[in-house]
Amino acid sequence: MTLKDLFNEHPNSVNETYLEHMHMSSSFGFWLAIAAFCAFVHAILPFVFEKTGSGIIMKLHNRMVSNRVVKLTTKPETKSGAQLAFDSAGL
Repeated sequence: MTLKDLFNEHPNSVNETYLEHMHMSSSFGFWLAIAAFCAFVHAILPFVFEKTGSGIIMKLHNRMVSNRVVKLTTKPETKSGAQLAFDSAGL
């Protein structure tokens, strides 16, 4: 495996370039750090940031999982006969 492959394997698996993945991942890291800060302050001062940390987490979840925009790949996914049988059986 080449060094280029190491840097591109995961971003390619989520249909992103290395730079697109770096931007998305660092954005999540920034907001997770803000949520962590709010949670620590809330632990000491329970009347502060009552819903801020959980609100950030819910927005990140919606962005990453619920409303993820996936770029279409140029090559269709190929499945084996067994995979097609499992899919048609609802497994």
